[in-house]
Amino acid sequence: MGRAIGRRGDVVYERSLRVIRRAGVVAAQTLVFVLLWVGLALLIAAIGIRFFWGEISVGQMLLNLTSLETDGGGGAVVWMGIIGVGVVPLLLTAGIALWWYLRRRTRRRAGYAVRPRRSQWVTRTVATALVAAVVVGGTTAFADTVNLGKYIQAANSDFDIGDYYAQPVITDDAGKRNLVLIYLESGEATLEDDQLFEKDAFAPLKDATRASDGWQSIEDLQQYRSGGWTMAGLTSTQCGVPLRPAGSSDSSSVSDKPSDDVETYLGGTTCLGDVLGDHGYTNVFLGGANARFAAKDTFLRTHEYSVVKGLTDWRAAGEPETSFRSDWGLSDERLMSNAATTVDELHAESERTGEPFNLSVLTLDTHEPVHVYDYCDVDTQDAVTSVFSCSMTQVAGFVDHLEARGYLEDTAVVIMGDHLKHMSAGDAFHEQLDDHPNRTVFNRIWVPGAEPTGTVRPRVDQLNLYPTILEAAGLTLQDGAAGLGVSAFTSDIPTHSAQALDPDTYAGLLESHSPQFFAEAWAGEDATR
Repeated sequence: MGRAIGRRGDVVYERSLRVIRRAGVVAAQTLVFVLLWVGLALLIAAIGIRFFWGEISVGQMLLNLTSLETDGGGGAVVWMGIIGVGVVPLLLTAGIALWWYLRRRTRRRAGYAVRPRRSQWVTRTVATALVAAVVVGGTTAFADTVNLGKYIQAANSDFDIGDYYAQPVITDDAGKRNLVLIYLESGEATLEDDQLFEKDAFAPLKDATRASDGWQSIEDLQQYRSGGWTMAGLTSTQCGVPLRPAGSSDSSSVSDKPSDDVETYLGGTTCLGDVLGDHGYTNVFLGGANARFAAKDTFLRTHEYSVVKGLTDWRAAGEPETSFRSDWGLSDERLMSNAATTVDELHAESERTGEPFNLSVLTLDTHEPVHVYDYCDVDTQDAVTSVFSCSMTQVAGFVDHLEARGYLEDTAVVIMGDHLKHMSAGDAFHEQLDDHPNRTVFNRIWVPGAEPTGTVRPRVDQLNLYPTILEAAGLTLQDGAAGLGVSAFTSDIPTHSAQALDPDTYAGLLESHSPQFFAEAWAGEDATR
């Protein structure tokens, strides 16, 4: 009896051991396929990002990931990302798993003898090495593409933007005037160089904004460190701070990125629209793309833009289909035509009420991949150069409209690129720009009554445009400071300003996560006002 019980116990033990071993094998195999899927997804994501956008930052990825738009926000690119990163790696992994399973089942049914241990070891070693190569390669490629190393380094920074942030204080608004802001998509001044390119792509706009007529410009205007996309350009020039996710903070439970259902965008900061709104301005924004893309509409409406028009509005207004590009939106020809109509209405209303306006416009034609509208004659070997020139012709026509109607007598105009031209694998001009020592942002400033010989501080970055725009609008700003910037119209830098820091320290400040500052900035209620 005792022996029988013992044998049954041994059998149960052996069966349990086999079950445990089998479960372990299944778990290990599942883990391998999960790692393979992750590696493939990261590798494809890295390739796609580099091809369409070049190197980006973790912050840029987080801020855009949850606010993509398949209609007028990249279109086909977004769908390719969804399929490429979300579907293809899963199908590849499932296909490999199915092949592996069918191969094993075929061998069993065929009654193949168990392979020698050496053969099994070699096969498993090769398979493991291949999976490891995909996982390591994909992870490394993705980390390099989004500059994960810099992100981790910045997380350990002791700098905090809140220590240098200057709340804009308007001491006098008696000289306030109308304001027109024009953001040029990928408006890089380097494209003026006709020695590097087939022609000066900015020539039409430069002809309309001559220094001899009173237009000013910031020499060598810099893209701010860690900037480089449209929302970063908008927030830096209108809020004076680098664009960062909220991150984490012991005192905050704020989401770390905006999404389509977020009610505010940097609501804890005082931005251009807020200041202008407080002084009686009507703020209007016109753009060709989907206003929901990257939560642009949320940002603008958070900061007192009462009218925000984008792709859906132009469609509803009956713009012809030939005026749209399928991936992004309305052409610059039609956008600037609508801008001319809008500025006429705003100026008439301003004359009636005595209250000023701010009209902000964001162009679109120069966003790659290149799209040639029928109003653009391609006279260069590289179509991108011609498209840039055609876009600048449309903007120059709008400037001519302002001058012809006499609006330049009471309206300040600031024209600037939103960021440097992207250098992704799929974009043009790598040969000319990849190793260029001084890539700068195009800009022109018109201030009614300003001296033609007036000088502005050179080589400032986009954060300094916030106070510069306020002063161009005729508002007197305490210490000429707002956000992290100091107006380019002054050469006197306050000693406590971020602009007084040495270049390395300043760069470290801009790249810092500053979790407390951005937690409050994203909180919704303006804690700085």
